[in-house]
Amino acid sequence: MSLAIVEFLGKKGSVTDTDLQKELNSNFGETSFREVNRELMKLELAGILRVSRLTKGKRLVELIGKPTIG
Repeated sequence: MSLAIVEFLGKKGSVTDTDLQKELNSNFGETSFREVNRELMKLELAGILRVSRLTKGKRLVELIGKPTIG
């Protein structure tokens, strides 16, 4: 799922977390909010993306770095 998130952000740029979840639902079937948050946190800690708050209940997800293997 992490790879799909990075690929989607590479194509679209920055998106809201709800749009990202809709895209993941169309690719992987029903994904929970908790699963998406877990993947976003992993990618944010790795320095690949940034999640910032837009309004109450909405967050902006943007790609900031390229993933490295190793």
